[in-house]
Amino acid sequence: MRIAIGIGGDVLGVPMAPGTIVEEARQAEEEGFPSAWSVHFSRGVDALSVMAVAGTQTSNLDLGVGIVPTYPRHPLALAQQAATTQALCGGRLTLGVGVSHRPVIEGMHGIPYLSPAAHMREYLSVLEPLLRDGEVTYGGDFFRVNGGFTVPGTHPVSVVVGALAPQMVRVAGEFADGVVTWMAGLRTLEGDIVPGLHGAAAAAGRSKPRVVAAVQIAVCDDAEAGKEEAERTFARYGTLENYTRLLAREGVASPGALAVVGPEDVVEKQLRRYADVGATELWATVFPVGDDAAASVRRTRALLAQMAPEL
Repeated sequence: MRIAIGIGGDVLGVPMAPGTIVEEARQAEEEGFPSAWSVHFSRGVDALSVMAVAGTQTSNLDLGVGIVPTYPRHPLALAQQAATTQALCGGRLTLGVGVSHRPVIEGMHGIPYLSPAAHMREYLSVLEPLLRDGEVTYGGDFFRVNGGFTVPGTHPVSVVVGALAPQMVRVAGEFADGVVTWMAGLRTLEGDIVPGLHGAAAAAGRSKPRVVAAVQIAVCDDAEAGKEEAERTFARYGTLENYTRLLAREGVASPGALAVVGPEDVVEKQLRRYADVGATELWATVFPVGDDAAASVRRTRALLAQMAPEL
């Protein structure tokens, strides 16, 4: 399991300027992380644009974006942007896509949030050939596309899907390179997501899929304080229907219950469990605990860098 680091602050509710996120990517490479991931929020910076710049400022660091909402972006337009970004990243980009959440798609964008799994199946049927071959002909219920583009110097782009429910996991296994998860704990990964994904990929004749698990992490002496801070920092995720269903399947009441917190030995032991249940990459979402936020983040990053590049 690779140890990746999160860059940017949107997931913590602390937006960052694009240049600051690029600098965090450079720092991640210097610290020895094999990859860095940034969220893409409809209300924040365009993460693919940021990664295009980060690709020119780093040499070996793999760069991931998770996730770009599919409903507001036509797959041909997204493929063109991703292929261009990939050319600037030298083949190091992974694109995460997902259906997002009903309040975002309907309330903000004004687009009907219809048949998410069927929508994603067609979206990937258009996106994947474009990112592999640069052209596609496809006719379905959601998309009718006959076209392509030329981006000199690009490379095929690995695509993972923000998949939490069984139908979406199946689509990811059949049509993409894997999944990226958020708010999915060990029970859900081991019992539902990983076996469902592997089964779908095998049935479709695809190679072993990627499982990128984003996890809230803070190294601290007081684990109870860490849990309390996680509850405050990530509380808004507990208000979204897709996550409340996931938390219920996990058997916990709130997002903070999934946080990995405690002293170094405790955190490392817990993180190794993600490898045990089938995660291929850990996306560390570091959050501060205590009065000295900078020192807290440094302590957590130091442990993660020590564990990198992989367990």
